[in-house]
This record gives sequence, C-alpha cells and structure tokens, in this order.
Amino acid sequence: MAIYQDIVQAKKENKKLLAILIDPEKVTIKECFDLSKKIIKSPATHVFVGGSTFSGAHLDELISIIKTTTKLPILIFPGHPSQISNEADGILFLSLLSGRNPEYLIEHHINSVDILAKSNLEIIPTGYLLIDGGKETAVQRVSQTLPIEQDNVDLAYKTAKAGEFLGKKLIYLEAGSGANQHVSLEMIRYVAQNIKIPLIVGGGIRSMKTIQEVYNAGADLVVIGTAFENDTNFFNL
Repeated sequence: MAIYQDIVQAKKENKKLLAILIDPEKVTIKECFDLSKKIIKSPATHVFVGGSTFSGAHLDELISIIKTTTKLPILIFPGHPSQISNEADGILFLSLLSGRNPEYLIEHHINSVDILAKSNLEIIPTGYLLIDGGKETAVQRVSQTLPIEQDNVDLAYKTAKAGEFLGKKLIYLEAGSGANQHVSLEMIRYVAQNIKIPLIVGGGIRSMKTIQEVYNAGADLVVIGTAFENDTNFFNL
C-alpha cells in the first residue's frame, strides 16, 4: 500500500483527507470494536494510532481490530519507539523540528532502527511542529520543548521549509491534544503556500466548520482526536 503516494495524489487533485487519531492509552480492547464502527460511519480516510505517554501494552491487538473492521490505512503516530507495531500499514517518522530536544530530533529514531528495519511498515519522514495551543499539552510536557507562538508565522514557515529541504515528506502543524485553540488560519495559509509537500494540521479542532476553515486555509489532511474521543457522534452520522 503506497500511503504516501495516495496522499500526494490527493493533494494534486485537491481532495481533502481526514484522520481520526486514537490514543491507545484511552481506549480498551472492548471499546475498540464500537469505536471502529463509528469510524466506518465517519468521513475518515485514515486512522492514526499513538500518544505521548502510551507504554505499548495492547497496541498490536488494538490496531488489528481497527484494521480488520475499518479497512482504512493505519499509521503509527509514535511518541516513543515502544509504540511501533507491525500490525499497522505505516508510520509517521516524526522529527520534532520546532524543539531542540535531541531525543525527539534523532535519538528515538536511532533507537527504532532495528525494529523498523525488520518491519513491513511504510516509513514516512515527517517534520513535526508544535504550535502554542493556549495550554501546556502532553507533547510539550513529555518532549520538554517550547511550542512556536501562534503569531510567529515566519518561524513556523522557516521551520517547515527547513524540514522540506531536509527531505521530510510531510509537514505536521500540531497545537497538541486538547489544545484550547487550533493552529491559526494565517499560519496554516502561509505555510501551505510556501511548501510543496502535503500539510497535516491537528489539535484543538472541535467542529465541522473549523475543519472546513482549516481545509480552506491550505491543510491537505486534518487530524481529529480529542473531539472524536469525547463525542463519537462528532460527524453527526
């Protein structure tokens, strides 16, 4: 499955994508069956699985259930090498470009090489930028890095562009799980207009109206996590 090529093709055709982010720390195996049925009824095109603090205990089983039930591409959204599962279809190989903590820039990546080299996962190098969402998020706390301020559009653009120059295949602007506010439309618009690779935006998005606004600003793929966790009828379907 060429997940990345499908994302690129969707960008060319201006077809907007949507991922449901599942934090396995918050979902039991029993709950996973009902959750998967809700995902099927949603407009989701992808499923992301991962979290900042998850230990990886039941990850394989959880992903297997989602994969069998939904038939959607499943990408690992890792916070740590322990969250890698060969049950998934691919992995967002995240580098936290907005921070300066070497663990999240390269160290975790080195520690995951032996696992990934033996896996069948499609590995997608992703430049990950943490943007201030108005509260300290789990990503900020765990990575011990400061987010880029919402009004510092130029820094976000330059960081994203540097990621593109470094060979990243995706740029991910993230306000963090449960953020008070999503990444500003101005920032999304400016970054989208100045990079050539697909742009993912997540964090603090709580309504269908906001999803559309984020799409209109230039996001190619929007990620919904907390809003769907809190209300699996989020899409009113």
